[in-house]
Amino acid sequence: MSHDAHELAAALLPDGSELTVRLADLADAEVALELMHAAFRARPVVGEAPEALGDDLASVRARIAHGTGYLAFIDGVPAGLVMAARQLGAMRLGRVGVLPRFREQGIASFLVGVVLEHLAASGEEHVHLLARKEFPQILAWWAKHGFAPDDEEGNCIVMARSLPVAVEVPDADAMRALGERLAGVLRAGDLIIASGDLGAGKTTLTQGIGAGLGVVGPVISPTFVLSRVHRAQGDGPALVHVDAYRLGSFAELEDIDLEESLDTAVTLVEWGAGVAEGLAPGRLEIDIRRGIDPEDETRWVFLTPIGPRWSRTALAEAAQAVPGVRAPASRAGRTPKTPEETP
Repeated sequence: MSHDAHELAAALLPDGSELTVRLADLADAEVALELMHAAFRARPVVGEAPEALGDDLASVRARIAHGTGYLAFIDGVPAGLVMAARQLGAMRLGRVGVLPRFREQGIASFLVGVVLEHLAASGEEHVHLLARKEFPQILAWWAKHGFAPDDEEGNCIVMARSLPVAVEVPDADAMRALGERLAGVLRAGDLIIASGDLGAGKTTLTQGIGAGLGVVGPVISPTFVLSRVHRAQGDGPALVHVDAYRLGSFAELEDIDLEESLDTAVTLVEWGAGVAEGLAPGRLEIDIRRGIDPEDETRWVFLTPIGPRWSRTALAEAAQAVPGVRAPASRAGRTPKTPEETP
């Protein structure tokens, strides 16, 4: 896959086409405007016309200059966009759209996921957006992506969420050390869902967690047995290590019969995204990302706490205490260098 300096992520779609996401610059303003108008014209007409249809080239250039624009391409053809700008101390997303012919392929989810990770890696801690009340299906879509109602503005619901704790991990030793530090905030009953490409470092991180918990090892990927139980050597919880790579549903995961140990052990499910969420209402999601450059062994690790059990601050402190692991400077409380605007 080819990439340029602005490219943030790339993936292959099931039909073999290449999906890429990159930052927009001022030279992309015309493409962004065409994408925006085409995407919003295709939406059902309910109530007032979308504000996006009133944008012109000058306003799009201003949005890119004063905030951040993200563009998605399929085999080089513009397919979708997201605009972001700082407002009320947090980043607000807007103008989120995908061209009709590219919908129902998961492009919007991939694009928004990249945007959230990029903002987290840039030091942002919170993000919000406006969703019109007349479109309950859009409200539900954002809810599936971790957003919850926070306020109201006119005919819109303000949907908000915290961003993951993001850290840059230089090598395998640092990944194990990160796992050991994270073990210090874990306790019996915790569920961890670990995601990432093959070889990204999920098992390496789990080895560190096992070492930090003081369990009986060795901790290796349970690919062929689906799950392994590592007993605690002391008074701490056991580690239940699950590989859900070959599982296609929560029902298949239930067949492993994890319920007996959920309350007394730390349960870590590799490849568990979309499968293991039903095990517990709260969890820690860990997503490990490679960079675009295949020669670079650096990984970005995103820690997303879900539920009142978890403290974002405690996770950040644990991760940032690892030698060699770099965290972006927090932007919380900073004075914006660019004018605030509403996407």
